[in-house]
Order: sequence, then structure tokens, then C-alpha cells
Amino acid sequence: MLILALKSLWARRLTAGLTLAAIAISVMLLVGVEKVRIELKESFARTLSGTDLIVGARTGQINLLLYSVFRLGNPTNNISWDSYQRISKQKGVAWTIPIALGDSHQGFRVLGTNQDYFRHYAYGRNQPLRLAEGRPFGDTFEAVIGAEVARTLGYRLNDPLIIAHGAGNTSFSLHDDLPFTLVGILAPTGTPVDKTVHVRLDGLEAIHLGWQSGRKTQTLTPELARAADLTPASITAFLVGMNNKVQVFGLQRAINGYRAEPLSAILPGSALHELWSLLGVAEKAIAFIALFVVVAGLLGMLTTLLAGLSARRRELAILRALGAGPRHLFGLLALEAALLTALGVLLGLALLYGVLQLLAPLVQAQYGLLLYPGWPEAGEWRLIGLTLLAGMIIGLLPAARAYGYSVNDGMSINH
Repeated sequence: MLILALKSLWARRLTAGLTLAAIAISVMLLVGVEKVRIELKESFARTLSGTDLIVGARTGQINLLLYSVFRLGNPTNNISWDSYQRISKQKGVAWTIPIALGDSHQGFRVLGTNQDYFRHYAYGRNQPLRLAEGRPFGDTFEAVIGAEVARTLGYRLNDPLIIAHGAGNTSFSLHDDLPFTLVGILAPTGTPVDKTVHVRLDGLEAIHLGWQSGRKTQTLTPELARAADLTPASITAFLVGMNNKVQVFGLQRAINGYRAEPLSAILPGSALHELWSLLGVAEKAIAFIALFVVVAGLLGMLTTLLAGLSARRRELAILRALGAGPRHLFGLLALEAALLTALGVLLGLALLYGVLQLLAPLVQAQYGLLLYPGWPEAGEWRLIGLTLLAGMIIGLLPAARAYGYSVNDGMSINH
């Protein structure tokens, strides 16, 4: 029966091939949407690990999460250095990581911080940052770059870096009088760290000495800059790690009620949950569109099978004359539909993983998101199983019609 079904499909290879392509594209879209949705969530979740609180100027928690962790958007305000120091000395605080944003280097964000960034920042499952080459910055005018910055710009250790004023892709205001020296390149993380240039806080302060209203009014040498007071007046945000997780909510309430200036302290996990809640409607809409594409592909298969029945009535009658019973015809048509669906699913998965292999490096380079073309997850297996089941059920309709054909029905057809 299997050989007969395969030969029957081969005899109608043009229409069967078109049906196969429609199912394959449908499955590729359906499973692809699910895979991208899962990988997107996991990629966001992998970006920051082990941090209990993110503190910034008073704003919504999604906005604070996006600009402080994902380098998306801009802060509403800065935090004074005095407030940062006061909070970092609170009871139960194990470590803090100051973050200062605002400048860029050839389209990549520049982040000012200190040595605690390399000691305590973690991603994935509490994976620490690791240097592929060199060492962390030590001097005021030393820089450490992410893996994507090094790959895109072709940088090597000891290369000079000139920071641009502002966070745009193009800037005509360069801090070219005080260049930085590249001393370290971080190993790839699959997070926005890969697309970030890291410098010391006092380095950022130094390059902004003599600037007024966004314009340079005084040129300094590195020696003169180092001799100045480079204590930052403010920072963009800071990350907090606690000794005891029980104390997190108490500190969060204290920061949100801080009287010296309006601040927000957010839980990274809670902010991510709110972000996915906002995107939930869009996720469902895209999933429904992909589902309807699959339904359209399966209906196309049904139409092809039903339309082909009239042309195959003589063939089916000959099979009846050779001894095949109604059950054999029913089984043959149902098996053909099942084979078309199964082959379409396999071809769709092959297309999906081929596309993922091609697009994964581009998506990572453009958006800092990792797409792993790995083994399907449980949700993807459910979609594949439902597609196979739907294809087999749809194949029962033409099979039922063939079941009712008699030998005379096929032999009486005039050509």
C-alpha cells in the first residue's frame, strides 16, 4: 500500500509537489514564529542574571529595563552620585554596578562603569563576563569592547578609540583630543554586552571636561585631565546585588520612597514579565496568522485531492477490478494525504532550520539576539503533531468519497 501510494503521488508529481510546497511553507512559518517567540524571550532573559534590583531615575519599569540593560531608548533623567553612594552603603547591599550612558563609538553605545562590572555582572545562568583577549581597564583612558564591536570594526589590542558625543549613529562632535586605548576584548555573550564599548567612569568625566552646551570650549591633554577632579556628578542607573534575597523588597520600597530625588527600583524579572504582557497581544496575532497559513495549506491539499478524484476514477476502478476493496481505496487515499502532510512537515522543518542557520548571524549582529536552530521545544512538537493530525483528518474526506466508488463508476467515464 505504501509503495502504491508513493507511485501514485509520483505520477501526479506536479500537483503533489505544489501541495507539498504549500504545506512546507505553512509549517515553516508556524513553527518559525513559535521558535522565534521562544528564543526572543530566552534571549532577553539571558541578558541579565544575578541582579536583584535596577535603580534609575523615576520612570516606568519597562523603560528603565530597556535603556539600562538592553541599551534601547534613553533615560528620563540621571541619578546623583551622592544618592548612588548613599544607597550602595545600605544594609544588605552586597555590590553595585554604576552605569553611565550617553556617548557612542561608530554606532555602538559607550558604557561608563568601574571594576565591579567585570566582577559581578552575569548573564545566562549566572555566567560571569570573560575576556577573550587582554584585561579589564585600569587607567582612565583604557577601554574594553564587546565581541561584536571587535568583529565589526576589526579592532585589536592597543588600538585607539575615539568616543563621539551623543548616542546617535553619526556624530560630528568627537572627543578626539582624549582617545582611549583598547586593552580588552570580551568573549561573546549573545547579549547587548557584545555591542558595547566599556570605559571607566572617570574616563567619561575626563572627555567631557571643557564642554558646554554640547560644544568643546577647551582642549585638554590626558595629563591635565587626570589631574582634574573626575568624580562623576551623576550616573544613568546602577545594578544592585543583595546579600539576602529577603531584603530586596525592603530596599526597593526604601528607594521608591527616597526623598532626596525621585528614583525607581525595579525587579528585572517583574519588568520582563510586564514587557511580555504588553507584547502578548502581538504574539497571539502573529501566531494566529501563522496558524491560518497552515490551515490554508491543508485546505489546498484537500482541494487538490478532491479535484483529482474525478480524474482518477478510472484508475480507482481498475484497482477495484484487480481485487482492491473499498477499504483498500479508503486506505490508499488516506495514506496519500498522510504522506503529503508528513513530507510537507519534514520539508518545512528543513527549510526553517536552513533559514535560521543563514539568518542567525545577521540577527545577532543587528539586534544582539541569539537564535539557536536546535531541537524543537515541547511547544513546537505540539504544533508539528497537530499539523500532522489535521492533515490526516482532512485526508479522510477524499478517502471517504473514494470508498463509495464502484467499478462501474470508473469504467463508465467518457473521455
